[in-house]
Amino acid sequence: MRSVIFAALLGAACAASAQQLYRWTDDQGRVHVTDTPPPPTAKAAQKKQVAPASAAPAETSGLPYAVQLAAKDSPVTLYTAPDCAPCGEARSLLNGRGVPFREVLVADESQQEELRKVAGALAVPTISVGGSVQKGFEEGAYHALLDIAGYPKTGDAPPRSQAAPKPAPPAPTPATDAQQKADEEAEAPASGPYAPGSSATGKRQRK
Repeated sequence: MRSVIFAALLGAACAASAQQLYRWTDDQGRVHVTDTPPPPTAKAAQKKQVAPASAAPAETSGLPYAVQLAAKDSPVTLYTAPDCAPCGEARSLLNGRGVPFREVLVADESQQEELRKVAGALAVPTISVGGSVQKGFEEGAYHALLDIAGYPKTGDAPPRSQAAPKPAPPAPTPATDAQQKADEEAEAPASGPYAPGSSATGKRQRK
């Protein structure tokens, strides 16, 4: 497993409560997603846990119906950090497979706390697919999670080109009162009887 561990305090896992769902196909080939076990005659029955999303899911309008259905049942969130090569590989896999996803660039305390609740540690990349979580990037594990969630295989949906989110600009450092006063005095024009251009200065020059 390739992952990047933040040099910060690791929190204990605090997973959100997940809902048990079942995805199955009836005798007529219709796909059902229910919160009750499927009948004995169901085909391709799959048991899934879907955790409530912590923020609005990725935009799915205009995408194939199979992608929209999978994104509704099992939204994908990718947690990344700047200058993280495995994070770029994870993003490329999702884009290549045509999976809409929400990306969180873990930077401030609130984002770190969200990642702790999801994964139990500050590790990137981390992906959550519905109620399933994978820390680190492993191509086979990512595809397995997406397969279980019902996302189309690579090539069955149009690829995406979602770029990495841009880091927020650093907050300006407030100047101290003394520094601010010194800067204001340096910028203010000179005044007084001996300031350049004053009558006293002119008299001294004529002498």
